[in-house]
Amino acid sequence: MSTTQPTKTILRLELPTDPRWVNIAEKNIEEILVDHAYCEQKAATSGISLIVKYPDKTKLVEEMTELVAEEWSHFERVMEQLKKRGFGLGRNRPDEYVAELTKHIRKGNKRERQLMDHLLVNALIEARSCERFKLLWKNIKDEELQKFYYELMVSEAGHYVSFVKLAKEYMPAEEVDARLNELLAIEADIIRNLEPRADRMH
Repeated sequence: MSTTQPTKTILRLELPTDPRWVNIAEKNIEEILVDHAYCEQKAATSGISLIVKYPDKTKLVEEMTELVAEEWSHFERVMEQLKKRGFGLGRNRPDEYVAELTKHIRKGNKRERQLMDHLLVNALIEARSCERFKLLWKNIKDEELQKFYYELMVSEAGHYVSFVKLAKEYMPAEEVDARLNELLAIEADIIRNLEPRADRMH
């Protein structure tokens, strides 16, 4: 993927991150790296879950196989950053943002519709992660972490695009776009009601 900076046009997020977050994050980089490590681990697990749930979707299986490998490599890279700084993995912590967003995956007997919702929720998680990585890249003083978060920012933007395209493999494009618009509004409302946390990537 091109190293062009992801923009609002690409990610389509309706509400930017509270500017206080990056200041909090830089002062609590151990907590942020620990939470980031678990986010990468959970992203890999989510990809595996989609493979298990939809093994008949060949393109999905192929793309999720690649994504799982990439997310796990990101986990390993975050672990390297923790180790360099003398930090351990620490405890896992609930991700309120993801939990709230996941509540909007519709259940029921429409399998393709449920798959679309899963893919679009994953797309939005990647988009918000991308936006946060951009903030870290542009604002923190640690030059090694600046480079690290720039690389991950580009990767997450690519994942966002891939999830949306994959949804359109299994549902009509106009239905995917309409549902994405609904979820973008929901995502903005979730962000609006979450306080910036020193120990959270989202």
